[in-house]
Amino acid sequence: MITLKHLSKSFDNGQSYVVNDVSLEIARGEILVLLGSSGSGKTTTMKMINRLVEPTSGDITIDGKPILEQNPVQLRRSIGYVFQGIGLFPHMTLAQNITVVMKLMKAPRDARDARARELLDLVNLPPDQFAERYPHELSGGQRQRVGVARALATDPDYLLMDEPFGALDAITRDELQEEILRLNKELHKTIVFVTHDLFEALRLGDRIAIMHEGRVEQVGCKDDILSHPATDFVQDLFAKPAEQLRYLTDNATDTD
Repeated sequence: MITLKHLSKSFDNGQSYVVNDVSLEIARGEILVLLGSSGSGKTTTMKMINRLVEPTSGDITIDGKPILEQNPVQLRRSIGYVFQGIGLFPHMTLAQNITVVMKLMKAPRDARDARARELLDLVNLPPDQFAERYPHELSGGQRQRVGVARALATDPDYLLMDEPFGALDAITRDELQEEILRLNKELHKTIVFVTHDLFEALRLGDRIAIMHEGRVEQVGCKDDILSHPATDFVQDLFAKPAEQLRYLTDNATDTD
């Protein structure tokens, strides 16, 4: 479990706060989506979990252990991280990219090679075809799959995903959203997923935390948020998605 208690972040010595008094509990095995527009504090909140950004105040614990008492490098290596830019090393093969953290951790070459093949297969990139390719030989969607595989290389319990599909076309994005749901069902990871896309949040989140101006407006499952918005901001934000979802439900046809 990841627990955030009264978490705040200021970059100007307290004159303003990007994240302001955020408290959340992220249960083991769930996908929690942090949803909000640019500047809402969602990415900063996520980056504080693995200490890419240090909190100004408040506490974060992972499985009961305060993160500020842990070595930040070891902490980051224990948490998978996937982001929009992907950041694959162009001079490395896909197998080398996937196992770069394993190499830093002195894992044997045979173990790295076997893990790369296992993960390429897991993300539906046949290893015999893809292990020795280079990033420039892949489509955007394929590179993003490699990014997910790399995040899983050390078999972390937790994954942080920062708008990983934001730059992709709609069809590829839909496929990768489905892939994340499949992988989580199979691997039972705990995922914190950042997005500004309402429908992505509704599709992926076991629960959704809606952020606005550094604060959490509401946390809940899709049905609770759509049926019982806690604030005017949440009600306005989800008005159109709720109408569209009702339309799809009302006009669905039984094909069985």
